[in-house]
Amino acid sequence: MKKSMGKDERGVAMVVALVVLLVLTLIGFSSINTTTFESNISGNERCGTDAFYAAEAGLQVGFNQLPNTAAIAATALGDASYWSGTTKDKAAPKALTAGGLYKKEGYDVSFSFRTYGVNAAGDSGGAVKEVDSKVSYGPFSSGTSYNN
Repeated sequence: MKKSMGKDERGVAMVVALVVLLVLTLIGFSSINTTTFESNISGNERCGTDAFYAAEAGLQVGFNQLPNTAAIAATALGDASYWSGTTKDKAAPKALTAGGLYKKEGYDVSFSFRTYGVNAAGDSGGAVKEVDSKVSYGPFSSGTSYNN
């Protein structure tokens, strides 16, 4: 014989069902919040990486124009851009810096090298990155325009 539930038993079953539904709803909301937060993190990381690569492009432009130390104006690369100088120099980029001459082992005294400082910054989507490099350029023989 089958026994039917009494009023008290049905009430308890409904309360248990409502508590389970509440717990599942809270898990759902928590999952949505976590997914949104993780999406924001990955978007910010992408912007930061794009800004770093833009700054690296600025370094390469600086290397390619040496021994000319003129400033590199802000140059767009799609959504990103780069310029010479620091992150604060976008409106007025700074020139590359030329260091002194020096001798290098294995070269005759009539040859010398020059150091240069190349500093570039890049931005993308609000993220800004800065890279700095020192470069040895040469050898130059005595009496050339590079050696003065």
